[in-house]
Amino acid sequence: MKALIFSDIHGDLRALERLMAVEADLYFAAGDLVTWARGLERMGKTLQARAGRVYVLPGNHESAAQISAFCSEFGFEDFHQKTMEAGKFRIAGLGYSSPTPFNTPGEYTEEQIARHLSRFGGLDPLVLICHAPPFGTDLDRVRQGLHAGSKSVLSFLETHQPAWFFCGHIHEAEGARIQIGRTTAINVGKQGYLLEL
Repeated sequence: MKALIFSDIHGDLRALERLMAVEADLYFAAGDLVTWARGLERMGKTLQARAGRVYVLPGNHESAAQISAFCSEFGFEDFHQKTMEAGKFRIAGLGYSSPTPFNTPGEYTEEQIARHLSRFGGLDPLVLICHAPPFGTDLDRVRQGLHAGSKSVLSFLETHQPAWFFCGHIHEAEGARIQIGRTTAINVGKQGYLLEL
């Protein structure tokens, strides 16, 4: 089974069309399909090529309500705070970012992120998909010395050691890949990552 995970399209139709041309069994949009929730309709029409296999998380630029309505309209799965089985794996999703300076629609406090992630703690083997990257790593580095990820995400990864972790949010870290103990963690960005399960 193949899962294509991508994030932070921000209205780039060409990038989304390229991703939709990739053959996979599951497609996970890990947040920020658009900017400030504008243009979701256009993204939906492109994603419809894979309808029935598309799972969507809200990033910090979309609210959970907007993504829920978007998924209902186009026949996608709203995957925010949800889990599913894929062979021997459980896949779990959590949208939103930790607080930003920009007051975007999809932000959680660190306490909220920790609470929502806690329900995934017993799942093993786990593939975890979040919009927010773990704090203080190559996955959330904006530039040398500046990190903008979530401490709660980092704590969950260190404690529970999912098999795989995927995120987005920090564009400058797109493509970065690290190990956190047994966890392989990747900031997928709009280039995406094709995972074979």
